[in-house]
Amino acid sequence: MKTLTIVLTDGPYISEYAEIACKLAENALKRYHVNIFLYLDAVHIPKKDQNPSFFINTGELFTGLAEKGAVIRACARCAAARGYIAEEETVNGSNCRDYLPGIKISSLYELSEMLSKSDRVISLSR
Repeated sequence: MKTLTIVLTDGPYISEYAEIACKLAENALKRYHVNIFLYLDAVHIPKKDQNPSFFINTGELFTGLAEKGAVIRACARCAAARGYIAEEETVNGSNCRDYLPGIKISSLYELSEMLSKSDRVISLSR
């Protein structure tokens, strides 16, 4: 199976890129193995307890993608700089107690691995 990797850099509500990435990934999962890497402010996307009034909760969309098999990772350095701490893996498939289930904090080495094994790469950033 071919692999698609999507790289996001924007926070969840500053643009529609997170929602666009979810739609792309949802459709791609039919024919591709899908990786999503959250970089810079995109590490805020899977934060628990976000309650957007006029927007879709993209963090919950990402959890749904993880349940369907997408591999979703957040940059460790970016996450640490924003107060998210990687810990031992919890029962919900995450390694950060501030994150929704299925999303893990990992290193840029994993991004490098994702990119090297990808048939297609999409980067959504301003």
